[in-house]
Amino acid sequence: MTTTTGQPGAHPDPEQDALRDRISADSLTTRRDYLRIVATVSGGLAVGGVAVAAGVLHRHGDGTADPKKIADRIERGQSLAFRYPGEDDRAVAVRMTDGTLVGYSAICTHLACAVLWRKERGSEGELYCPCHEGVFDARTGDVTAGPPPRGLPKVVLVERTDGSVWAVGTARSGESAEEGLCRELRQSRPEVAAQLGCPGARAKGLTTEEGRV
Repeated sequence: MTTTTGQPGAHPDPEQDALRDRISADSLTTRRDYLRIVATVSGGLAVGGVAVAAGVLHRHGDGTADPKKIADRIERGQSLAFRYPGEDDRAVAVRMTDGTLVGYSAICTHLACAVLWRKERGSEGELYCPCHEGVFDARTGDVTAGPPPRGLPKVVLVERTDGSVWAVGTARSGESAEEGLCRELRQSRPEVAAQLGCPGARAKGLTTEEGRV
């Protein structure tokens, strides 16, 4: 007898079948992520968890990123899916009802499924991963339900006077947007980091005190 796993004599696993159906139906999950998730489910969840913990899989916040315009405007109560810092890095921006603008990696910290914003959930909506019912706070990115081990890494967003929205940096899980931006600026533009007063920043050719504004 051949089951859905393709291995003779094995018993069907309805939970794995349901997971594959949900992943394949998620239009925001790339083929690469789909294959990674299926391989993890078939080969053992522990292996995938260790790989993420060890940094084998790419995460937002690795390296530096150039500023990128993502929208002419984002109105209150709206969200926007975009790619940043690279074309393989899914991200989401949300304008809260009070006007606050937030940005996050849209890759779940559990098994790299796509994260979506559900506006209708609660007073401020929620960020939701359908693969294993992971839920993140829309205002902070912190885990509020499900198996994700960490909050969502942040994407640092700025709004210009013309209303356009730009992604200017990333922050790792557990970092604030300011900490992530300062970390990247210390590596790529130390003079700017010093001018902004980033801790530990030192402009080239200047003392730490001279480099501060």
